[in-house]
Amino acid sequence: MGFLASYIMRGRVQAMIVASTLALLSLIVPPVSVVSSATVALVTLRLGALDGLSVLGCSSIAAGLLGFFLIGNYQFALMYVMVLWIPVWLISIVLREGRHLSLAIEIAILLGVLGVIGFYLYADGPTDLWKQILTQMVPANAPVENIQHTIDLLAHFMTGVVAAGSVFGLLFGLFLGRYWQALLYYPGGFKAEFLSLKTQPRLALASMAIIAFAWAAPGMLSEIAWNVTILLFVLYTFIGSSILHAVFTNMKLGRYMIPMFYVTLLIIPHAMLPVALVGLIDPWLNLRNKIKLH
Repeated sequence: MGFLASYIMRGRVQAMIVASTLALLSLIVPPVSVVSSATVALVTLRLGALDGLSVLGCSSIAAGLLGFFLIGNYQFALMYVMVLWIPVWLISIVLREGRHLSLAIEIAILLGVLGVIGFYLYADGPTDLWKQILTQMVPANAPVENIQHTIDLLAHFMTGVVAAGSVFGLLFGLFLGRYWQALLYYPGGFKAEFLSLKTQPRLALASMAIIAFAWAAPGMLSEIAWNVTILLFVLYTFIGSSILHAVFTNMKLGRYMIPMFYVTLLIIPHAMLPVALVGLIDPWLNLRNKIKLH
């Protein structure tokens, strides 16, 4: 995808064309939204906040016009601005100025946490709202009574699940933008950044405290804490993946184990749980250094 990154960096018009066109295409192929976000991220990371904001604004107008003339709908452009482009622009600024990928991930998680808390503060009965949405998603010929228990259970955690999905998409856009930047200007730079991801022990302790609070707190407070925990799961999944990737790199069969590791995560999502646990406890285990010593 280096040719696309090179085209984006030719100028603002080219970046705007890529971002707005892919935004419209993502209505048919949703994963393309990651590439659209990565366009904003790349410009911001390389040229700065003002240039990134300029491309963001022009792309929003272009996407709105394309949507209006092609599908008669320009509102999706506003959705892109609010949900994808502004958040990826913000964390790209954090990464550009702070120069630490882990900090950018933590800020993305914080945005998700604020979103969860804000939703619970302003929504009227979040759980009931999710029950209605999930019930409407059930096929008309499905035996609703058989899955009602599942719906009732999921409704308590859907806010965190949706927020986590949004953060995953946001971070994949940032990662792709950073990868493009490294590909064009700092070959190998993104790999080195990703493999050095880590968190501080105090953040891990705070995360454990939130999990304990979720177990112990009553009613709505417990529900909010569990939804925040889902977002923390995203953080530690990325950290754990980085650690295990670095560990496998130092093994003889690493060239085979690394792709198998990521394929396993895609095929068996439950495998993310032990990966996240590795990320959570690594501030004390320091697995990367222990493997290197051997």
